[in-house]
Amino acid sequence: MLKTVAYGSLRDVMTLRLLAVLSVGLVLIPHTATSARSGFAPGTEARLWPELTTRLVAEGFQRPVHITHAGDGTGRLFVVEQAGRVRIIKNGILLPGTFLDIGDRVSCCGERGLLSIAFPPGFAAKQYFYVNYTDPRGDTVVARYRVLPGQPNTADPESEAIILRVEQPYANHNGGQLAFGPDGYLYIGLGDGGSAGDPHDLAQNPATWLGKLLRLDTETGTSPYAIPATNPFTATTGYRGEIWAVGLRNPWRFSFDRATGDLYVADVGQNRREEVNFQPAGSAGGENYGWRVMEGSLCYRPSSCDPTGLVLPVAEYDHSLGCSVTGGFVARAAAEPALQGIYVFGDYCSGRIWGLRRTADGAWEQALLLDTLFTISTFGEDEAGHLYLADYGRGHVYRLGASHSLWLPLLQR
Repeated sequence: MLKTVAYGSLRDVMTLRLLAVLSVGLVLIPHTATSARSGFAPGTEARLWPELTTRLVAEGFQRPVHITHAGDGTGRLFVVEQAGRVRIIKNGILLPGTFLDIGDRVSCCGERGLLSIAFPPGFAAKQYFYVNYTDPRGDTVVARYRVLPGQPNTADPESEAIILRVEQPYANHNGGQLAFGPDGYLYIGLGDGGSAGDPHDLAQNPATWLGKLLRLDTETGTSPYAIPATNPFTATTGYRGEIWAVGLRNPWRFSFDRATGDLYVADVGQNRREEVNFQPAGSAGGENYGWRVMEGSLCYRPSSCDPTGLVLPVAEYDHSLGCSVTGGFVARAAAEPALQGIYVFGDYCSGRIWGLRRTADGAWEQALLLDTLFTISTFGEDEAGHLYLADYGRGHVYRLGASHSLWLPLLQR
């Protein structure tokens, strides 16, 4: 889904993880990672970090891959199942039935499937939403669906209006994230088309949507969408106007800080580096995040590497700590003051969860907050800003919190 695990089944991953935890006798294990160019090196001081906690909210999901809310005041959580269903948690209870079931038009699984859902600003009045899925041919489809009149917990699977279709040359690296930004535009994360090493160099090809972050205006009445006039390449010959940023390998999960509007894009790596990229609020777009020139802060092919003009990640780790980064959110829930302002993210393969934050002098620092046995397919947030994660293997959804603070070693950029 995030990345095919080369060393066997999900059970193998979980067994290896359990052995690693038992061998050290700890659940919380500080780690450090050092980048050869500009990554993290062990800090010489310690700062206060929260101790992360998890609480089971709901179980019984099949391959959960996305969690979000509708912003309509109902407090509902929407959980996407990879095979093509969306289910609802309300008041801590998993409702019977499904909100949406389009399993008949979704190819699953591996890295394919129904991958995310996004609700537009003003959903309470609009009563439509968007999904990202791979069709039976394996191509990416972004489509709009409507809620059935008088049935707020049920959508009409026959109401589909396709917004965008993207041909996928291989079965992996589909990206899959949809999210509305603070500007009201729909952002779409697309991987480089798959295989390994981006063999067709699509992430750096401005004539294709693959390996890009797109930005569309879906809400002002133009069908199927309009290209915002403020997109960075609308007047650049050879570029698709929908492109907001380039140079991504597989941006499985990205998110906007609800307080600042900053954008965090976690990009799944190839063989050596997993990375988190940062775009400050107010950016005019057009960033090039480097793939396949770079993998993280390292040259992917040193003999032909020129990093000039590329935006390097603000966080990265090597494959001794995991194999597939799962992007998260900046914690903003008023009820969790110890987590305030910390970007929480994790790894699908190792179950590790890190915190990332900026210091007063603008540097980035990172600490391991929790080492778990979860297969972390996604993080999510509710209307109040509380954070959640999905355990893909067990089909559980957990809420994250902080019990108290710890002094943890830093990984400082």
